[in-house]
Amino acid sequence: MAEAAYDPGNIFAKILRGEIPSHRVYEDDAVVAFMDVMPQGVGHTLVVPKAPSRNILDADPVTFGPLFAAVQKLARAVKKAFAADGVTILQFNEPASGQTIYHLHVHVIPRFEGIPLKPHSGQMEKPEVLTENADKIRAALGN
Repeated sequence: MAEAAYDPGNIFAKILRGEIPSHRVYEDDAVVAFMDVMPQGVGHTLVVPKAPSRNILDADPVTFGPLFAAVQKLARAVKKAFAADGVTILQFNEPASGQTIYHLHVHVIPRFEGIPLKPHSGQMEKPEVLTENADKIRAALGN
């Protein structure tokens, strides 16, 4: 069965084009990182390649080097910014895996001993909390 085509109208494509606001924490020529508006934990950040890809299954392999270099940079920053015990990295592909937005993205979530991830409830975080968390991450990145 053939993969579905990339939809340039997806929410992350709109964020990349600046059509929808986001709490950006990092950007380079290949990727943008911003706060997840429905975080599963404090500091939950998304790293998104600028190249249009539905997910890891159809992405051009040249996307992965810059993407995962940024994921590592953000993982270090969120761990530092929130004094986390660890970092969970998640990436979903197709509906059966839990993918709901069809633009390749990687979740970077600071983790704390004994504190489980919150369920993905669809509940949006307060903008002021996202701003505060984004500021902490940018400071940890040295931006």
